[in-house]
Amino acid sequence: MNQIHRVASREVYRNSWLTLREDDIRHPDGSPGIYSVIDKPTYALVIPRDGDRFHLVEQFRYPLGMRRWEFPQGTAPGQEDLEPFALAARELREETGLRATSMELLGMLDVAPGMCSQRGRVFLATGITEGDHDREHEEQDMHSEWFTRVQLEQMIRDGVISDAQSIAAWALLLLSGR
Repeated sequence: MNQIHRVASREVYRNSWLTLREDDIRHPDGSPGIYSVIDKPTYALVIPRDGDRFHLVEQFRYPLGMRRWEFPQGTAPGQEDLEPFALAARELREETGLRATSMELLGMLDVAPGMCSQRGRVFLATGITEGDHDREHEEQDMHSEWFTRVQLEQMIRDGVISDAQSIAAWALLLLSGR
């Protein structure tokens, strides 16, 4: 099977959340090329479910210039080795204040595989109890609410929820038969 091979790589930019690199590559036919890649750590996305209710967070998404509803999700900068279930529990508590007695892995998502190495694990959280959130400074404008399945699906149809990861996670939930 023919593949693209990396010949050389150089870091172009780095911050706490991502690294941008530019790779010199060789195409399957032997011709040279350049590929830019955004490296980000694996994230956890959590679908908090309490009966027919699902918990979403809303926050301002700077690149879009608008507020968006989505499932709680994120990474732990500086803690890339955090166990996946622990990362999911951390994101759930941090963004919503919710705790779950059960966390089930539903699947894996690739964010934008044409330009980004980031992958995400999707979890279903049940056995929910409510508490205080512990949001990061960047999440100070975030708030969260419970929605019924009917409301959530209408929000997807209406474009109120347009986050690709949240919609793909919803599809994984539906495919799981839960």
